[in-house]
Amino acid sequence: MEPGTSRETLKRAGSPNPAGLREETPGEEAKGGDGRTTMRKQVGADCGNDGESNSQIKNGEEYEEELDPRIQEELEHLNQASEEINKLELQLDDARSSYRRILTDSARKLNAQGSQLGACIDKARPYYEARRLAKEAQQETQKAALRYERAVSMHTAAREMVYVAEQGLLADKNTMDPTWQEMLNHATAKVNEAEEERLRSEREHQRVTQLCQDAEARVQTLQKALKKVILKSKPYFELKAQFNHILEEHKAKVVQLEEQVAKVKMRYSVALRNLEQISEQIHAQRGRARASRGHPAICGGRSSPVGAEAEVRTAAGIHDSSSPVILSAFTSLQGCLWVWVT
Repeated sequence: MEPGTSRETLKRAGSPNPAGLREETPGEEAKGGDGRTTMRKQVGADCGNDGESNSQIKNGEEYEEELDPRIQEELEHLNQASEEINKLELQLDDARSSYRRILTDSARKLNAQGSQLGACIDKARPYYEARRLAKEAQQETQKAALRYERAVSMHTAAREMVYVAEQGLLADKNTMDPTWQEMLNHATAKVNEAEEERLRSEREHQRVTQLCQDAEARVQTLQKALKKVILKSKPYFELKAQFNHILEEHKAKVVQLEEQVAKVKMRYSVALRNLEQISEQIHAQRGRARASRGHPAICGGRSSPVGAEAEVRTAAGIHDSSSPVILSAFTSLQGCLWVWVT
């Protein structure tokens, strides 16, 4: 019997169409019924809510991290230090280039001047060298004189402290007062130290003074002996003194800029270390927060394997609504066929 014939027989027999009878199209069974779709939508909605809550928690953590004022403050320090370093390094490069340029120009001009003056420069050189040594000795003498004066002042002040302690000790009837005894001992120790410093400064002052006098005497002797060559070579040594003065100024500027660059780089390093410490603290706090909150289940992970969908629906108490309809239709068809055969 053809399948189409049985269907037409049912129509001619006037059998009522069962309430649940409907034509099944291929693929509907795979898609699932309304209950399954509703269940999946509900589970997806729950997972979506969990995902939104997890994302809100993560966003809250990121927002809290962004609100940490220390990070912004250290970043500002870092940017300021970086800008200062770039600016100072440019100035340092310019200062070094200027120093090298002046050094090259001075050497070129001095060589040209020396070739014009000839041998008188070498003959007059001892005189100018003696003048340089005499000037340095004079500066050392001035420094030694200042140290000696400071040592004398300290010695005088220490002696006054001893005098005050002695007068207080004599005025007090209790001569065994530990306060006055301690003050007197301290003042006496200061007097001894100041005396030693005064004697040492005095000897140093005498030594450098003698050196200065010897240097001045040598300058006078050479000036009398080399009077003609000194006058002839004077333009060369004056030009050399000018260039030396300019080079010293530029060298001092270079050294100052190098010190400034070193200080700013130290600030930059401190800001970097602070940022690293803040990052470690935030990471530790985030780890403790996760540990206290626990590990939430992640929804929307791996999908269930093929064939496990029916088991999940059965365990959850979900059945296809199309199953009773198909069974009723099959029973009605079987009864109609039996009537037609008989």
